[in-house]
Amino acid sequence: MKYIHYYIIACLAAFLSLLPTSEVSAQKRKVMNRPYVDQRMFHYGFLAGMHLQDIELEQNGLIDANGNQWFSETPNYEPGFSVGILGEFFLTKNLALRIIPTMHFGTKNVTFRNEKTHDRLYQSIKSTYFSVPVDIKFAGERFNNYRPYIMAGVTPALDLTVKKQKEYLLKNADVYLEIGFGCDFYLPFFKFIPEVKFMYGLMNVLNKNRSDITDESQLIFTQSVNKARSKMIVFTFYFE
Repeated sequence: MKYIHYYIIACLAAFLSLLPTSEVSAQKRKVMNRPYVDQRMFHYGFLAGMHLQDIELEQNGLIDANGNQWFSETPNYEPGFSVGILGEFFLTKNLALRIIPTMHFGTKNVTFRNEKTHDRLYQSIKSTYFSVPVDIKFAGERFNNYRPYIMAGVTPALDLTVKKQKEYLLKNADVYLEIGFGCDFYLPFFKFIPEVKFMYGLMNVLNKNRSDITDESQLIFTQSVNKARSKMIVFTFYFE
């Protein structure tokens, strides 16, 4: 989860999977479930899934008056839970507009390392994001009862559980760029859609105004970082 071009490469690979192949063309046609569901002007559903949160830190190597220099990293990821609703608007045969109000419940873990004393500190940043992704979905041709797609969009998000912390304090608002891919599976009574998407925060979410800190020695953590950007990988299951 370090560079956004990895995300683009992954979605490009997904786009190539939308192209018809001779192997698929040779498969036998089957009875189509829910053949007209995608042609409705509006259809909706709900989602549940898991996600991993990350934070990208731009550090400047600041050394304080006592010769202390702190570096920080995200050593591991804890799975979070996501839930929401889906609204999809028909645009063309292959394009759809999606609006997906979603709640993400998760945690970012940060480790601080003192280069002088080799001491370590740990901070767990819990988040409850309310986000409203607005995506464009490009789907390939349907074959039998499945239809792969790629998607891209923007996601304004608000963290509802920002708490005062001694080390990093994050802002509660962010905007994400998101890209991903998935596949529609048409079952007899509903449509099942697994999806993977990558979200990259566009804003610096590090709060540099730490008027809440009375102990100046605690400011080294905030001062040693120029920027912080949030990122997520989201594994989602939609049901329409």
